[in-house]
Amino acid sequence: MNAAAVAFENEAVRLTEAEPGIWLFRMTRPREMNTLTSELLDGLQATIAHCRKVRTRALILTGEGRAFCCGAHLRYFAGPQAIFHDPQSARDRYLVRIAELFDELEACAFPTIAAVNGYALGGGCEMALSCDLRVLSSEARIGLPETKLGAIAGAGGVQKLIRHVGRSKALEWILLARHVDAATADAHGLAAAVVPPDQVLPRALELARELRALAPLAVSQSKATIYASEDADLRSARRYGVDALAMLVGGREWREGMSAFLEKRAPEFEAW
Repeated sequence: MNAAAVAFENEAVRLTEAEPGIWLFRMTRPREMNTLTSELLDGLQATIAHCRKVRTRALILTGEGRAFCCGAHLRYFAGPQAIFHDPQSARDRYLVRIAELFDELEACAFPTIAAVNGYALGGGCEMALSCDLRVLSSEARIGLPETKLGAIAGAGGVQKLIRHVGRSKALEWILLARHVDAATADAHGLAAAVVPPDQVLPRALELARELRALAPLAVSQSKATIYASEDADLRSARRYGVDALAMLVGGREWREGMSAFLEKRAPEFEAW
């Protein structure tokens, strides 16, 4: 990876352009297990805004230390640092913000990759589930163990996990507060790859390079069609797909892709 300039940085995160068009969001508070502090949420919000403005072909999210992200910053709720003392305050000032940011992450037009270097629990699991692809360290553990804390995953993790692994497995993992190992997560379709710990970021970069070589509008429309199809009946989903394809027909990417196929060469797609 090159020594790219820092596009955004605070005490919890750092955003750099790892390679042209590939942005790296790194959570940088390993001693705090990269929990969801206000500073981290500020950084994620700034990252999404920045990546929407520039030529982004892929965004990688990862953490430093033993954790990808271990969810809510519990000191906000208990102990001398507590700042939320009633349910409405916690919901309106913290929980809703997390849920909306993760929805924004999922809705990004460009693909996103969670490079899960370690524990991804609670809100960290929800963040990973909000990404399009997940590369897991063989030592990673993911899960929604909130029932151990008298809580529930409230930032979309319950709903997204059901869509990924089905109701029965989601019930097992959530109700029993499982920490799911990488091999089990992979067996249930959650991982694009499971690799040794030192290969997590390199493998995520390989996937990002593959994505960068493809037609960005076609990738974006494919992503949008997949997500829209989850909540639509078959015919509505099919119509959405036809409309997405029709939008691409005759466009710059279409012409380049068709020409490259006929000329037996690799296509050269420009970013938006």
